[in-house]
Amino acid sequence: WSAETLSSLKEPEQNDFLQRVSSLLHSTEKSTGAARSKLNLLHYLCTVAVHQEIASWLIRSQLFPVLIQQLRVSTNWDVRARVAQVIALLASHTSELGANVPVSEAILLLTDIIRENFRNSKLKQSLLPALGELLYLIAREEDKRGDPRECWVVPSTAYTMIMRSLREGVRFFVSS
Repeated sequence: WSAETLSSLKEPEQNDFLQRVSSLLHSTEKSTGAARSKLNLLHYLCTVAVHQEIASWLIRSQLFPVLIQQLRVSTNWDVRARVAQVIALLASHTSELGANVPVSEAILLLTDIIRENFRNSKLKQSLLPALGELLYLIAREEDKRGDPRECWVVPSTAYTMIMRSLREGVRFFVSS
């Protein structure tokens, strides 16, 4: 469905859509076809996540925790990279962040994955944008509301990983 079609769905249809997407993402089948299906679904989510209304709906829905879970359990790095891209697009295009959205969990998980695979520059290039977009989303929300929210705690290791990655990037470009 297009973003316009998704935005016109009634609540039962929205719930059905989210349930089907979540079910497909939760699939534990290890075949190449299953990974390709997940990648195609995640690519679709990337296309609809650039619409503000859809991004706001999806980030506040049951889908966001499912995306975090996929980031945690997926063994396919392409799937992980695409999940991070969906998360980055949702964070970038959402109009408002609800207090119950587990953004801190996503930030912590992204930070841990980057730290554990710090020498993998391809992985860092796919995960750092999501981390940055989530941090910017929190800063934007706190600025709008005028007070920091305890539910959006950002671990200091997130900033450390970003700074280390920036230093490594500077060294890479200087030595090239």
